[in-house]
This record gives sequence, structure tokens and C-alpha cells, in this order.
Amino acid sequence: MTSEPDRARQMRAKAEELQERAERVGDPAEHRRLSEKARRLREQSDKESGQNTGRPDL
Repeated sequence: MTSEPDRARQMRAKAEELQERAERVGDPAEHRRLSEKARRLREQSDKESGQNTGRPDL
């Protein structure tokens, strides 16, 4: 089973990968879709990471 810090780290890595793909794609709609998906993953990983450290949500 994956620990929560590892899960958050994996989510951030996936978000970075999606953002890089978004920057390379030529279709504006696909760029927007990938960028939004990357943003949501980053937000979710930040939230999970914050829950594990006891840090309040910002």
C-alpha cells in the first residue's frame, strides 16, 4: 500500500507530466484540458500533504 506522502509525491509528479504535455500540444482545447487536470492534481496533492503534516488548508 502507498503511504500518503508517497501518494502526494506521485500526484505532483503526474501533475508535472500533464503540464509538460499541455505545453507541447497544439490544440488549445487539449492544452486547457491538460492544464486544468494538472492544476486539480496539484491542489489535491497539496491538500493531502497538508492533512498529513497537520498544516491547516490555506
